[in-house]
Amino acid sequence: MQRALLRSDFDMSRLGKWGQYSVAELQDAGSLLVEDGNHGEYRPLPHEFSLIGVSFIRATDLGAGNVQFGSASRINGTARARIRKGIGAGGDVILSHKGTVGKIAFAPLDCEPFVCSPQTTFWRSLDQGAIDRRYLYYYLCSDDFRRQLDARKGETDMADYVSLTAQRELRVCLPPIEEQRSIGCILGGLDDKIELNRRMNQTLESMARAIFRSWFVDFDPVVAKAAGRQPFGMSAEVAALFRSHFQGSPLGPIPRGWKVEPIGEVVSCVGGATPSTTEPKFWDGGTHHWATPRDFASLQSPILLDTERKITDAGVARISSGLLPAGTLLLSSRAPIGYLAIAAMPVAINQGFIALKCNERASNFFLLNWCQTNMAEIEGRATGTTFAEISKQNFRPILLAVPPKDLMTIFTSNVAALYHRITTNLRQSRTLAALRDTLLPKLMSGELRVRDAEKLAGSHV
Repeated sequence: MQRALLRSDFDMSRLGKWGQYSVAELQDAGSLLVEDGNHGEYRPLPHEFSLIGVSFIRATDLGAGNVQFGSASRINGTARARIRKGIGAGGDVILSHKGTVGKIAFAPLDCEPFVCSPQTTFWRSLDQGAIDRRYLYYYLCSDDFRRQLDARKGETDMADYVSLTAQRELRVCLPPIEEQRSIGCILGGLDDKIELNRRMNQTLESMARAIFRSWFVDFDPVVAKAAGRQPFGMSAEVAALFRSHFQGSPLGPIPRGWKVEPIGEVVSCVGGATPSTTEPKFWDGGTHHWATPRDFASLQSPILLDTERKITDAGVARISSGLLPAGTLLLSSRAPIGYLAIAAMPVAINQGFIALKCNERASNFFLLNWCQTNMAEIEGRATGTTFAEISKQNFRPILLAVPPKDLMTIFTSNVAALYHRITTNLRQSRTLAALRDTLLPKLMSGELRVRDAEKLAGSHV
């Protein structure tokens, strides 16, 4: 293949066959632009970061195929005016190429322009008649591209690094443009549904948190009744469960009739352990879920559906808390403190958790929201020099305002449907992601015909 390609060479539908092109060739043809962020004197200075301004995208801002604009740092107008390259736009594919190599994300078409850090590169289709931008994203997610990155990232003595020069030597597989569009549409349809489920779950969680805060933090129904008003948006039956007066307590005013007790006296708080990892009988062929805080790092909703490792009966027997029942609330107690999830299945845990075995006095949905609301108090009781940890001994005395059982039952019943829907969406998204990951290499290699893939994807979306 010649170094520079004519644009007509990219009419792959006319040629009727697949082609392999280097990034340099595609750039010379004007079909692709690959560019990283500014180095040296043009980089933003520490004092030029601000709460408002242009997003500055680092590798840490790439996750689950998305650019996390909400958590990204921002730079002011002075820094932006000095930036000479690496200005990302909607439809770009973002690649982390230094330190953490190989994180891939697709920038939404409607996003505002952003700035790539020196550790990230944008890949931009300049000719949608030659390279479909969504196909390009999925190609960069493919095993073929991953192997190319892995072969180049260790070529220096420093941290893993794939330089811009090295990226120009990477190759891109381009099928006919109509096939590119079909592949992008099929896989994109699955990811769109996964993203829709994620947003829906965020809304459902917000609804549950709003009910919890109104009832158990702001005491809105009690405030309304004390003022002679009917609680807003609440049936008379539920409103009757709230008193119209407050009483003093160690936590401040609480509704009359409620009790303040240490959480360790309301529910059972237990820990876990790690059986010897060198003893095969604890792990080989294990069928029981065994959780560590690492399993929580990528959770987008507070429901645990699976764990990275499984443990045997012999392994479970080495953990004093044994196999905890489905519905147990798990709180990571170190490295870091504050991961929270309800186990959707029986699970054993390592020493990095406090497990709350909930009951009718305080349900798992109630305590999930209580922990989220009182995380500052939980973290404030942590100790340790190497890393912060909250022990069960320090956690159990935290005071909890416990409502009457009938009110707890109504709350749990109301939000259970929300969390059930969240769990259903998560399970569907796992199925869709597995299908996407199965179709991706088969479509990229031509092993699976687009028409057959469309049928498979269509039955799940």
